[in-house]
Amino acid sequence: MAKRTKTISLFEGYFLPQITFTGKVFSGKGEGKKFIALPWVNRQIEQKLGYAPYAGTLNIRLTKESMRQKKLLGKAQRLQIIPEKGYCNGVLIKASVGVLKCAIILPEVPSYPEDILEVIAPLNLRERLKLADGNQVAVTVDV
Repeated sequence: MAKRTKTISLFEGYFLPQITFTGKVFSGKGEGKKFIALPWVNRQIEQKLGYAPYAGTLNIRLTKESMRQKKLLGKAQRLQIIPEKGYCNGVLIKASVGVLKCAIILPEVPSYPEDILEVIAPLNLRERLKLADGNQVAVTVDV
């Protein structure tokens, strides 16, 4: 008769700290879609996250509290997007919207607005979650 063993997770009984960002969905200018469509960006996202991203981002205008929390993203695991010549650096941070895997994409440009969060996923989050401009949404990141 086979001996039964119990598998114990290293994190059993521990909770990883999380940050939840909230804000309202809004339509962007399509810049995220253009960036995601670049072959070298798409390839790096797929390599680092394990999925091909939907061609576009979910744009979220953060609440004031979430804007203050945004600086805590420095504690989260960051995956660097190495740019081709003429483009800016970018950072990916794994996240979730409810039970759906996604990632925050942060362009590293000085003029990037503090109150905006762009989210990518392997599917169209707007359609899947039936989101429209003005709807409240929450994005969670483990730190």
